[in-house]
Amino acid sequence: MNEAAISHVFEGMEREDFRRILLVRLDNLGDVLLTTPAFRAVRQTLPEAHLALLAGPAGCEIGRLDPDVDETILYHAPNEDVYFRLPQDPKRELDAVETLKERDFDAAIIFTSYKQSALPAAYLCYLAGIPVRAAGSFEGPGSLLTHRHRYEETVPPKHETLRGLELTESLGFPPVEPEMVLVPREEDEESAARLLERHGVERFILVHPGASASSRAYPPERYVEVVEGLAEQSGLPALVTGGRDEEDLTRLVAGSTGVALGGETSFGSFAALVGRAAVVVTNNTGTTHVASALKRPVVTVFAGTNPAEQWGPWRTPNHLLTHPVPCAPCYKRVCPIGHECMRGIAPGTVVGAALRLLHESFVPAAEVL
Repeated sequence: MNEAAISHVFEGMEREDFRRILLVRLDNLGDVLLTTPAFRAVRQTLPEAHLALLAGPAGCEIGRLDPDVDETILYHAPNEDVYFRLPQDPKRELDAVETLKERDFDAAIIFTSYKQSALPAAYLCYLAGIPVRAAGSFEGPGSLLTHRHRYEETVPPKHETLRGLELTESLGFPPVEPEMVLVPREEDEESAARLLERHGVERFILVHPGASASSRAYPPERYVEVVEGLAEQSGLPALVTGGRDEEDLTRLVAGSTGVALGGETSFGSFAALVGRAAVVVTNNTGTTHVASALKRPVVTVFAGTNPAEQWGPWRTPNHLLTHPVPCAPCYKRVCPIGHECMRGIAPGTVVGAALRLLHESFVPAAEVL
């Protein structure tokens, strides 16, 4: 950002006024990862600034593997509590305000996806006394925002990586390549290497059957058929990954031919495993974006919940599998009518897509340290 751009966009403030910047993205892991190109745009323009990321638990995992982010601040936002798991606790928000006050930020840039409001986060930043508060907003923000952007509406919608960059460019930050930023640490790579050695695995296919919303999860019994088909037709083992609450799911899907790794990886070591996979098979969930960020071939079994053009794999070899249904995009977290958009995709189709990527892709897996 040159001095003229700063003066024009931020009303006379100089480059040295932007010592501490708060980046806000409060939703899921994949959403935060898709915003990392915008974080890079800020970093490249203000290389000496302290950049902090305000995010939920999964988003903080991304921030810790993003070299452009200096600090992560954990915040459980009630407007992202879609399953109503957070108790009503005003002290949580008051504490968040005090945390932000103590850090004395000069500006906050609030990133949201298509159907989210930026105003709850803007109000938090307003109460914390952050003088510059920028976001895209389809609602009238009043004085909660000092800089309001109206996103360009396109058909089909822009990919989410480009949406974040649209906001930063509107604020005067020069464009950067829309490449996601995710760098597993040395200890993550070492952990992944130990895990593979323990299971006697070298080249493998990674299958991740879980998703943060059940509406976006391919049925487990079909993933069982996928793992069996991959073992029979590729000759490669399938590593079936999942979180600590998905151990039963990974055991079910792995069956007798795969390797169940539910609960065995931190996010960092999981990312390192993805970086070594010959092919990744998953739902339209964060793992698709981890594979994209690490340039691994990915098969995405894509539910009719969201526009594929906006949330699909990005800049990596891929096969995006869909089954058209009249209710798409529904934006629902739980399907009320039978999940036809997923059940209409045969396991053999998923296996065939993975095999084609194995033969078509010449992307080398990450080197083992």
